[in-house]
Amino acid sequence: QELLRVMRTIDDRIVHELNTTIPTASFVGKVDPGQTCRELYDSLMDAHTNRERIIKNCIAQTSSVVKTLREEREKAQDDVALLKQLRKEQTKLKLMQSELNVEEVVNDRSWKVLS
Repeated sequence: QELLRVMRTIDDRIVHELNTTIPTASFVGKVDPGQTCRELYDSLMDAHTNRERIIKNCIAQTSSVVKTLREEREKAQDDVALLKQLRKEQTKLKLMQSELNVEEVVNDRSWKVLS
């Protein structure tokens, strides 16, 4: 989650980025706002793609661990430590799945601001 927070910095600073992208009257001839906006768009697109890939990868890995733990749990139903580990991994899986929803909201907000 800390990694995602750091990776969402571009989205958190989108208004600032746009404000610095649009040149003031004194910089109109020195900065190409179209090119700068395109670079911001590309950076945003890359950030969103990378974050989604990372989240989905974490979900896939955690789902695999949960599946394995469930299979082990069926064989050893009296193992309390195994049950605790299974619940911990299930909680982690739910958190990662909710991160996909958070990602959707963050992305939507950024695209609206950029538009």
